Amino acid sequence: MLTELSIRDFAIIDRISITFKEGLTVLTGETGAGKSIIIDAIQLLAGGRGSVEFVRHGTKKAEIEGLFTIDPDHPIYKTGAEFGVDIDEDGMVVLQRTITHQGKSICRVNGKLVTLGIMKEFGRTLIDIHSQHETQSLMDPERHIELLDVFSSSDLKPSLEEYRRVYDKYRSLVKRYKELSENEQEMAQRLDLLEFQLRELQEAELQPLEDEQLEEERSKLMNYEKIYQGIHDAYYSLYGEQRGLDWLSHAMTSLESTADVDEQLAKLSEELSNSYYLIEEMTFQLSNQMAELEFDPERLNSIESRLDELNRLKKKYGAKVDDMLQYASKIEEEIDEIRNKDSHLNKMENEIHELAQDAVLEAKTMHDIRTHTAATLSDYIHEELRGLYLEKASFAVDIQMKEGRSSDPALDGKPVQLLPNGFDIVKFLITTNPGEPLKELHKVASGGEMSRIMLALKRIFSRHQGVTSVIFDEVDTGVSGRVAQAIAEKIHGISEGSQVLCISHLPQVAAMADTHVRIEKRVDNERTQTAAAELNDEEKADEISRMITGAELTETTVEHAKELLVMAGKHKNK
Repeated sequence: MLTELSIRDFAIIDRISITFKEGLTVLTGETGAGKSIIIDAIQLLAGGRGSVEFVRHGTKKAEIEGLFTIDPDHPIYKTGAEFGVDIDEDGMVVLQRTITHQGKSICRVNGKLVTLGIMKEFGRTLIDIHSQHETQSLMDPERHIELLDVFSSSDLKPSLEEYRRVYDKYRSLVKRYKELSENEQEMAQRLDLLEFQLRELQEAELQPLEDEQLEEERSKLMNYEKIYQGIHDAYYSLYGEQRGLDWLSHAMTSLESTADVDEQLAKLSEELSNSYYLIEEMTFQLSNQMAELEFDPERLNSIESRLDELNRLKKKYGAKVDDMLQYASKIEEEIDEIRNKDSHLNKMENEIHELAQDAVLEAKTMHDIRTHTAATLSDYIHEELRGLYLEKASFAVDIQMKEGRSSDPALDGKPVQLLPNGFDIVKFLITTNPGEPLKELHKVASGGEMSRIMLALKRIFSRHQGVTSVIFDEVDTGVSGRVAQAIAEKIHGISEGSQVLCISHLPQVAAMADTHVRIEKRVDNERTQTAAAELNDEEKADEISRMITGAELTETTVEHAKELLVMAGKHKNK
C-alpha cells in the first residue's frame, strides 16, 4: 500500500505530506482545491508523462516521493531483480520523481536512478489509476486477454509458461530459417566475412588463458630486480650463522631441555619445532627460486609482441582469449551451416514443424481453459452488474482463434497464427439494453453506465492483479440515488483486497470511507497553496453535509450525513 506521499513545488502545492492507511481513503474538497493534482503526482510516480507545467511557478523543480509497503510475495521483487534494484526484506519501496523547470525528469527507485520506462514497470505493479476519462486496461481490447489470463492464472500458468518456451524457440528458428533462405547475396558476403575471421583466429594459434599467463610472466620480468632483491634479502635473513634459522634452532634446543618437566612447555617446544622445520623448508624454496631467476630481455620483447597481437584481436573478437576461442567455435558452426545450407534448411524445416505443432497443442489447451474461465468470469460480472442496478445488462467474453496463412501451422485443418499468448483474440463485449447486440466495451454505454461497468470489472480483477493501491479519480460522475450507494459499496468492496484512494463528490462514497481526507486551497502571502487534513467523526459529518447541500450546514443535512455514516458502518460490519 501507499503509506506516505510527499509533494513539493508541484502545480499549486507548495509542500504537502499525506499519510495513507489501509482500506478506503476518500479525498474530498471544493472544485479546484487540488484533489486531482495529488492524483497527478501519484500518476507521475507510476511512470506517467511529466511536463514543466507541473513545476510550481517561481521554483526550480517539483519533487514527489512515495513510500510503499509490500507483501513478501509481491511481484515487484521480480521486477527489482530484473532491473538491478535492491528491495529489502522489510518490504519497503520508495519511488521518487523530480521534474526541473527546464523539463528534465529524474526517476529513482529505492535511491537508484532509473529510466522512465523502468519506473513505469515498477509503477504498474504498485498503482492502478482510474478516472472518468481514462480506464486503462479495462477498456483496452488489446489487454483483455491479459485480464482473462490473470483471472484464470492458477489453471493457465503452467500451459502459458510451456507455450512461451516453445513459442520463443519457434520464432527464433523461423527467423534463422528466413535469414538462411531468403538472401543469397547476403549469405555469400556473410560467409566470406566469417571465413576471414576464422582464418585470422586460427592463424593466431590461441591457447586457453594465454593472455593471463603472459601478463603474469611479463609482470615478473619487468619487476625482475625487485623480485630478486626481495628473495635475496629474505633468504640471507634466515640462513647463515647468527641469522634467523640459527637463533630459532637455539630457541628450539633450549625449550627441548624443559619438555620433560613442564607439560605446557612441552607443547610449546613441539609447536616451535614444527615452525622451525616449516621455515627451513621455505628457506630451501627461496634458494631454489633465486637460482632459477633469470632476466631474458628477448623473452620480454616476445611477450610484449604477443600481447600486442592478442589485444588487436580482442578489439574485434572478445575481451579475453577464452572469449575469442568461444567466438571462433561459434562462427565455425555458422560457416558449416551456410556451406551446407540445403541440408540445414531441411533439418530446420522439420524442427520448425515439430515446434509449431507443439505450440499449437499448448495454445489449444490454453484456448480450452480460457473458454471455460470466460463462462465463470461472465457469471461473476453479471452478479456485480446486478448489484449496480444494471440487471438488464449482458456481458460476454468473445474468444476467437486468429486465422493464419496457408504457411502457418494448422489446427483441425485450419491455419492459425501463433501470437505471444497463443492464437486467441479476446474481447469483452456488453450491452446495457435488452434486444441490442453485444458490442465492445469502449463502444457502449453512457458515462454513468460506463462508471458502473468499470467498477464491476475492477471489483473482479482487483482480487487477481495484485496491485498495491487502486486509485479512483471521480469515477462516480454522472450517477446519483441508489446507484450512488451501490457504487459506494462496490468501491469499499475493492478496498477489502487492495488499498483504495478515491476522489469523490458523492456523499455516499465519502460516508463509506475508512479514512476521510479533506483537501483545501488557501492563500498565504498572496500565493495559493493546497493543504490536506484527516477528519475526525464530527468533521466527517460536517463535510458530508456540505457535499449534500453544497452550501451552509443545516441541522437536517447534518442528521442526514450522520445517518449515511451509520448506514455505511452497518454495511462494513456485514
